[in-house]
Amino acid sequence: MKKKQPEYTGKTTVRKGDDVVILAGKDRGAHGKVLRVVPAKGRVVVEGVNLIKRATRPNPQKNIKGGIVEKEAPIAISNVMLRDPETGKPTRVGIRVEGGERVRYARRSKATISSVAKKAGA
Repeated sequence: MKKKQPEYTGKTTVRKGDDVVILAGKDRGAHGKVLRVVPAKGRVVVEGVNLIKRATRPNPQKNIKGGIVEKEAPIAISNVMLRDPETGKPTRVGIRVEGGERVRYARRSKATISSVAKKAGA
């Protein structure tokens, strides 16, 4: 019987579409775009990083060819850090108010990254 993993409770400073740098693991130093964030498990899927091979059967209805398919697997959020838009190095994320709007910014270079959307119902 498989042991159930505890739900991730940490804050996620990484979002879909962000450019991140890999800090640990076999792909350390690589960077790519975040394709998916799985906050419940504390994981992210990064484009071109942590590639795995899967043997798949052909499915003509879904237009899938059979064979060995290479795809990205999730990586722990703790092993990625946002990439500074100016220097390209890993940076922490801060939040500040600019013109009455909350925005995310790179703590390393103080460059603005994106705005912070308010949560629904808050």
